[in-house]
Amino acid sequence: MADINTVGKQFSDFYYQTFDQNRQNLAPLYRDVSMLTFEGTQILGVKDIVEKLVSLPFQKVQHKVTTMDAQPSTDGKFLISITGQLLVDDEANPMPFTQFFQLAPDGGSYFVLNDIFRLNLG
Repeated sequence: MADINTVGKQFSDFYYQTFDQNRQNLAPLYRDVSMLTFEGTQILGVKDIVEKLVSLPFQKVQHKVTTMDAQPSTDGKFLISITGQLLVDDEANPMPFTQFFQLAPDGGSYFVLNDIFRLNLG
């Protein structure tokens, strides 16, 4: 079994770098069975998930990961918990966020089965 902390770090680095540069390129990470809960709204399937991410109302975005924890789950899956700061457009103040992923094995790689995102605003 791959070291989940290494895989978690590699995944989070890739995910946020891709999100910050071109959200459309996140599509290969999701499948039709994937579910995103974004600020309480559930979205099912790769097409609708990417459509949601691309339609977010900002042009520039930068994620700064503060913590990353990974934990094994069943059937080769594992959980990743992320906390961090999010800078959008020309805002001076970053917004704290939390994001959870459940990654599932897919051949020699993983895909995002579950993704939960929430801003941590007062």
